[in-house]
Amino acid sequence: VDGNYCLTCGSDKSLKLWNPHKGTALRTYQGHGYEVLDAAGSFDNSQLCSCGADKTVALWDVATGQVVRKYRGHAGKVNCVQFNEEATIIVSGSIDSTVRCWDCRSRRPDPVQVLDEAKDGVSSVKVSDHEILSGSVDGRVRRYDLRAGQLYSDYIGSPITSVCFSKDGQCALAASLDSTLRLLDKETGELLGEYE
Repeated sequence: VDGNYCLTCGSDKSLKLWNPHKGTALRTYQGHGYEVLDAAGSFDNSQLCSCGADKTVALWDVATGQVVRKYRGHAGKVNCVQFNEEATIIVSGSIDSTVRCWDCRSRRPDPVQVLDEAKDGVSSVKVSDHEILSGSVDGRVRRYDLRAGQLYSDYIGSPITSVCFSKDGQCALAASLDSTLRLLDKETGELLGEYE
């Protein structure tokens, strides 16, 4: 989050925390059964979340290197994870076409919310203070406004590989398999720019 650390994950079933300035590995985290597909750090660098082909989402304690909790519930490999701003919720997206929200403070094994509108695998998720942005192989960018309880969906056409919010929070950027980046107005869905 602050640029002092770099987090990697991969087919060796582990996560690695690096000092990017020195290029040295600080710690290796092991606890997934198959390849690790995504990982993210909390705002205060005290926790990590990760997901993988073992269909699980893991919450890690950075200092001890231990798995604090493993969340199971996805029916297929989990492609992407993200903390909310306070690191109280982990949002995950899976090949099973769902986005699931897991409460880090609860001992409940079930997700607190399941968003199942995607018609194909979820490839990317991003979280703002009150929104979840997801990209799916079904070619749609979905924005869930949690305050208003509304879903906004924009059809791109090509399978989405990655999504993110613009810095000012007014737009969404979507990358797709047709090698194009698209800048969308978040509120109207208007295509503001295409970059090939």
